Amino acid sequence: MLEALKVIILGIVEGITEWLPISSTGHLILVEEFVKLNLSDAFVAMFNVVIQLGAILAVVVIYFHKLNPFSPKKSEKQRKLTIQLWIKVLIASVPAAIIGLLFDDFIDEHFMNYVVVAIMLIVYGVLFIVVEKRHEGVEPQVKRLTELTIPMVLIIGVFQVLALVPGTSRSGATIIGALLIGTARSVAAEFTFFLAIPVMFGASFLKIVKFGFHFTGGEFGLLMLGCVVSFVVSYFAIKFLMGYIKKHDFKVFGYYRIVLGILVLAYFGITSLF
Repeated sequence: MLEALKVIILGIVEGITEWLPISSTGHLILVEEFVKLNLSDAFVAMFNVVIQLGAILAVVVIYFHKLNPFSPKKSEKQRKLTIQLWIKVLIASVPAAIIGLLFDDFIDEHFMNYVVVAIMLIVYGVLFIVVEKRHEGVEPQVKRLTELTIPMVLIIGVFQVLALVPGTSRSGATIIGALLIGTARSVAAEFTFFLAIPVMFGASFLKIVKFGFHFTGGEFGLLMLGCVVSFVVSYFAIKFLMGYIKKHDFKVFGYYRIVLGILVLAYFGITSLF
């Protein structure tokens, strides 16, 4: 029962932080200091990635019509545009897929620590503030997903590679990349959501393969519980973000990241002394 409660808490954290550009990894590392699963380190590492499947399902449900090229409600032109959107998503996924496959173990071994996470939280927090101030009063060049070109999505894909470093935030890195090339905030956020589908499915599958599919009944139940909670919370987090950015910019997330990064450094710095 206690482990189930812990999983619910971790699922809530994942569901909120996966889509807001504030780093799910950074939050999970901090929360796990107080909410430790009494399971093997290998399972916990796999669990933290695989519960993202619930978050991904929320994107699929919310944007099912927009993402479905076979919808009978779409005209032939709309179907073609949807297929083009998927092609752009897949192209943008290539850089992270290649680097992730080549350096996944190296990144886990050398970068999965509180110092890297805290620094990345602060660095990208500052970047959000700088980029938003730079774009104040500037009309975005790309106001629709259909206006994204192949070179543009490749640039966004390269920014997603940066998110392989823990604490960066996958949504944060790709949103910053999209804003820098002149997209509207809504376009940046939506393309980030869609880009997460192949990347996070791939990352989850890779972690499961490395774990070996050797789940006990209890472990599988906890994994499914985490996914369900992550799905429900993600659904509302996505709805909130899309409503929020219609009237506001991303600077508040930048300030939040800086404060959180400082708190992470302070907390782990102090605890390391005792």
